[in-house]
Amino acid sequence: MAGEPAREPALRANLSVRSVTPWAAGLLVALAACSVRVLNDADTWWHVAAGRLMIARRAVVHTDPFSYTALGAPWHAHEWLAQVLLGGAFNLAGWSGVVLLTAAAAGLAAWLLARALSRWIDGLPYLCLLGLGLALGAGSLLARPHILALPILVAWTAELVRARGEARAPRWIALPLMALWANLHGSFMFGLALIGPFALEALLAAAPAVRRDVVLRWGGFGLAAGLAAMLTPDGVQTLLFPFKLIGMTSLAHIGEWAPADFSKLGVLEIALLAGIFVLVTRPVRLPLVRAGLLLLLLHLSLQHVRYEQMLGAIGALLLARPLALAFGQGAAVLPAGAPPARSWAVAGVAAVLALGLAAGRLAWPVVRIDGPAAPISAVAATPPAVRQTHVLNDYSFGGYLIDQGVAPFIDSRADLYGDAFLQAYQQISQGDRNALAKVLAERQIGWMLLSPGSALAQAMDATPGWRRIYRDRWAAVYVLGG
Repeated sequence: MAGEPAREPALRANLSVRSVTPWAAGLLVALAACSVRVLNDADTWWHVAAGRLMIARRAVVHTDPFSYTALGAPWHAHEWLAQVLLGGAFNLAGWSGVVLLTAAAAGLAAWLLARALSRWIDGLPYLCLLGLGLALGAGSLLARPHILALPILVAWTAELVRARGEARAPRWIALPLMALWANLHGSFMFGLALIGPFALEALLAAAPAVRRDVVLRWGGFGLAAGLAAMLTPDGVQTLLFPFKLIGMTSLAHIGEWAPADFSKLGVLEIALLAGIFVLVTRPVRLPLVRAGLLLLLLHLSLQHVRYEQMLGAIGALLLARPLALAFGQGAAVLPAGAPPARSWAVAGVAAVLALGLAAGRLAWPVVRIDGPAAPISAVAATPPAVRQTHVLNDYSFGGYLIDQGVAPFIDSRADLYGDAFLQAYQQISQGDRNALAKVLAERQIGWMLLSPGSALAQAMDATPGWRRIYRDRWAAVYVLGG
C-alpha cells in the first residue's frame, strides 16, 4: 500500500523509544537512589531498627520497644513488612544494603511508570510527562517504606487506567498487590480509594442495560480489594489506622506534612506552569471524574509536600492518553503481541549496568557521617554514664538515638505519641520556660541532644544548672550539673 513506507520508520522509532526509555528511566532513578542522600531522614534509623528487632524476635511488634516516654504503649507497626525488608537489607550488607534496596524499588517504579505511559503517548510529550512525573517524586527519594510501596502504587493505578481504556473491570490478579501494599505502607488506602472514581467513570460511560453488570464487577473488585487489605497482622484495624493518622492536628509541625513552598522555584511549580502552558496551547480533554481526581491530588500536594510523589505517578498516568490525543497521537503507541527482539538486548544491557551499579555500591560501602538527622559525633562525645540517664532530644534525633540503643524522649512516630504529647513537645521546643521546667521535673532529664540553632538550645545556654559539653554544626549536648 502507498501509505506503508511512510509508517514503517515511525513504527521503528516508536519501538526504539518503547524499548529504551523504561530501562533508561529505571537505571537513572536507581542511580540517583544509590546516593547516600537517601539516608538523610530521621525515620530511616528507627525503621531499620524496628525491622532488625522483628527479625530477631520473629514476630511483629505491637508495643513501643524504644522510647522511655511511651515504652510499652500500643504501637501500630503498620509498615512492618517494609521495616523487615529494610532491616534484612541492613543485616546483609549494612547501610549499602539499605541504599540498594531503596534504589531497586525506586528504579522498578520508574520502569513501570515509563512502561505504562508508553502505551498511550510517545515522543517528546512522553519524555516530558515522564520526566515531570519522576521529578515530582525526587524529594521523597528516601530509604523509607513508602519507596518500597511505590512500584505497587504505579502498577495498581496503571491497571485501573488500563481497565477503563479496555472497558472492563480491573483484573483480579491485581488483588495480591493490595495485600502486599497494605503490609508495606499506609498509602494502600489511597489505592483502595482510587477504585471509586474509576468505577464511577465506568458507570457513567455504560449504557443503561449494562450498568448493573458494571456495578457488580467494579463493586466486587472493590470489596475483594478491601478484604485483601485486611490480610495483615492487625486485620480490620489496618483500614482504620490511616484515618487516625490524618486526623492528628499536630502533623502540621512535621516537615513532610507541611504545605508546598513557592518562595523558590521547585518541581511542583514547574509542573504547574507546564500544565498551564499545555492547556492554553492544546485542546486537552480530561474526563470529568479524572479531572476531579487530578485536582484532588494537586490540592493534597499543595497542602502536604509528601503527596507530590503520588501526584507525579498517578497524575502522569491520568494525563497520558488525553495529552496523546491533544498532540495528535490518536492510536495506542504500544502494539499488541510480544516485544521486539531488540528490547531483550536493551534489557540485557540494563541488567549488566544494574549489577555493576550494585557491585560498585557494595565495593564502596556507605559510611554514615554527621548530618541533620545523624548527630553521630555529638552522641559519641557524650559520656556513657550520661547516656544512661533520660534525654530530652530534638525531634529529628530520636531515630539515631534508637539506633544507638538510647531510649529517646521523642522520635518521628507521631501516631505513637499522639496530639497532646506532640503539642506539649512543641511548646518545649519553642523554649517555653514553664513547659520546660515541668518536663525537667516530671521526666528527670539528665541530658539534652538539641539542634544548636533551636530556640530550646538558646534557652538552655541561659539556664542555670546546665552546661553545654559539645557543639558542632548539627547538634549540641547539654548535661545537668555544674
